[in-house]
Amino acid sequence: MRHVPPPAEELALLDHELARLDARRLQLLSRRAWLLSVLRAPAAAPQPPRAPSPRSYARTAQAPVRTPARGTQNVLLVLGGLLLAVAAIAFTLFSWGEMGIAGRSAVLAVVTAGALVAPALLLGRGLPSTAEAVAVLALLLTVLDAIALHAVAAPGTDGIAFSAVASAVLVAVWTLYGSLLGRLRTPLPFAVVAGQFPLVFTAWAVEASATGFAWALLVTAAADVAVASWGRGPAVRVTAYTGAVLTGLISLALGLVLSVSADGVSGAVGPGALLTAGAVVAVAGAWRAPGVTAVLGGVVGGLAAVAAVGGVPAAALPWHWAVLVYLLCGAALSAVLRLRVPRPVMWGVLGASASVVAGAVLWAAPVVAAALLGPASVPAGVWSGAPGGFRDAVGPAVPWSGSVSAPVVLAVAAGLAAALHLRWPRVLPEKGWRVAAAAGTAVLGWGAVLALLAVTDAPYAVAVGVELVLVAVLTALAARRAADALAVTCVVCALVGALGAGLLALAAEPATHAVSVALVLLFAASAAVARVPAVRSVLACASVLCGVAVTCAVGASLGWSAPHTAPLVLLVTAATVLLGARLKEPEVALPAELAGAFAAVVALGLSVTDGPFLALVLGLCGVLASATALRPERRSVAGGLAAALFVAAAWVRLAASGVTDPEAYTLPVSVAAFAVGHVRRRRNPAPSSWVSYGPALAMTMVPSLVVAWGDPHWLRPLLLGVAALAVTLAGARLRLQAPLVLGGSVLALDGLHELAPHVVQVFDALPRWAPPALAGLLLLAVGATYEQRLRDARRVRESFGRMR
Repeated sequence: MRHVPPPAEELALLDHELARLDARRLQLLSRRAWLLSVLRAPAAAPQPPRAPSPRSYARTAQAPVRTPARGTQNVLLVLGGLLLAVAAIAFTLFSWGEMGIAGRSAVLAVVTAGALVAPALLLGRGLPSTAEAVAVLALLLTVLDAIALHAVAAPGTDGIAFSAVASAVLVAVWTLYGSLLGRLRTPLPFAVVAGQFPLVFTAWAVEASATGFAWALLVTAAADVAVASWGRGPAVRVTAYTGAVLTGLISLALGLVLSVSADGVSGAVGPGALLTAGAVVAVAGAWRAPGVTAVLGGVVGGLAAVAAVGGVPAAALPWHWAVLVYLLCGAALSAVLRLRVPRPVMWGVLGASASVVAGAVLWAAPVVAAALLGPASVPAGVWSGAPGGFRDAVGPAVPWSGSVSAPVVLAVAAGLAAALHLRWPRVLPEKGWRVAAAAGTAVLGWGAVLALLAVTDAPYAVAVGVELVLVAVLTALAARRAADALAVTCVVCALVGALGAGLLALAAEPATHAVSVALVLLFAASAAVARVPAVRSVLACASVLCGVAVTCAVGASLGWSAPHTAPLVLLVTAATVLLGARLKEPEVALPAELAGAFAAVVALGLSVTDGPFLALVLGLCGVLASATALRPERRSVAGGLAAALFVAAAWVRLAASGVTDPEAYTLPVSVAAFAVGHVRRRRNPAPSSWVSYGPALAMTMVPSLVVAWGDPHWLRPLLLGVAALAVTLAGARLRLQAPLVLGGSVLALDGLHELAPHVVQVFDALPRWAPPALAGLLLLAVGATYEQRLRDARRVRESFGRMR
């Protein structure tokens, strides 16, 4: 029994055979052309064309017959359709009046009917692209027919009302036409586009209110959702989804504006009903939508539900209480976790809930910021006396009467975060989400307490005590936690809270001392018991910084000036030096010592206005650096720093004492330091010349250079230049960096000082064009020998690097 393949399979076989025959014919034609060329020009003896390989021949035989490029075809069809459309519009608008009414009707009827029938014939002849182009022209002609019908048959009717009826008729006609000719892809999407206008035009025609327009748009969006959910073909569904998004969002925006601007509860009921219907439409559209579209639909539906339910009671309340109402409605959206809804829709609704909560928290955030940083803006000054209440210490940073609900808002948000952490592990199985919820609970709870202190105008002492307790709780949580988001959040909140408590305590002297000492002890104790080294280092640095505040406060209480207080601040640096020597963990010891170095910088800043005290502070810093250099792991940095500090202390002391001949003081010290460095280098040649000879040379040469620049006589610059030359030559001979660099620098600066007056005279004598010309010649010379100069510089750098 012979097998008869189905038509599709038989068509594929025929295409395969035809392609194979075409490939064979092409091969034979190529061979024939070569033979003809050989016969016509025998002397040239061209090479025969390379025959196709069996593999390429097989590929050619298997490939279907390719039609001309579809891009070119589509461009031609689009241009043709566009020209026909322009011609039809021109005929309707400009040539219409030259014919009678019977002729006009006959022409339009014949052209439109022909354009509508032609696609069916073209589809039957296997020309789908041409059929699509003609169908688009036909659809345009139907629009022109509607315009002509209004101009001829009903010129006195309202244009908007006629447009509403005409658009509805076009929707029906295009839908029927697209259903009958199912192979056409354009009529049904065009019908969806036309469907956006009937209800809007109707509302416009009847002069509907804003609510009526919103309802018309919402019903249109609902129809689009239905088409998008059950429509035929991706083009129809995409067009319907696009229309639903546009009309739905405009409708919901109008409803939200009407709800927020309602005068009372009765005025908010209508917009609430509109928003409720919009939420239903959004969720219905998201129910069957894919992926991201479903999530966005859930977000829109959730936000619309919050605006609908919350807008009615919020219309009768002040705005700060209306925020709380919306927050509670947003929190109620979390009930979606207990419903059986598609997971993308659930995540969208939860995203809407989170957005509402985040908006409410942002509204309350300025109250917390004012409670923390408000004392810095109070113009009364430091230690002006304890204020009567918390608001007096904070100042009028925010309108407190409009922020009464801020603590409640933050407390509700904290409760939601806590519930997410404790009760919904199945919905959020990842541990990271639960830890993030716990961190959010800590932050929001801390902010709620601060906002409560502000809005209730708590007594000053109570506010200071409560802020200290909050810092203690946060540091205790951070010390007990591992390295996670909750620990980081608690540390950050504790540091910010400590700053706020310190600013608040500046209003009264006893409060300043009590708070700063309490913070030092609190951070130190928490650092001692913390489980994570990173947390321990941060808390240790915070304790050191608070210690700086303690010493500054003590100096101010004793009536000392800033320079007199500077040595007291160095006690903090001394404590970090001792602490760093005892700590066994480098990741904790190094940050603490760096914080102590910052305290030393603060001390230098305090003493910079008094020369003798600056010299004293520099010397004490040198002592502390020397003590740090006793440890082998700090010797490379602290040793050189100690020498530089001692030298700087000597310079400052000489300058503060008004010494005009510093060599009498510095030279003996330089000789002794040079001898010590020489002995040390003979015993251990490993240290560089900067450590062995740098302090000794700089002790005398730098102050002498400073004095020489202001000395009008010639003897000091001469002696300094001779000494610098000797040091430079010795450094070059012994291949030592410190003598070479220091001696060369001092020699160059001393020579520049001596030549400066003559150079100025020479430049005054030169014409103005001479300096630019000399500079140009120098640039040309350097450019011409650029590569050689690079090689010379590289050799100098390598030679300098080999020095000690």
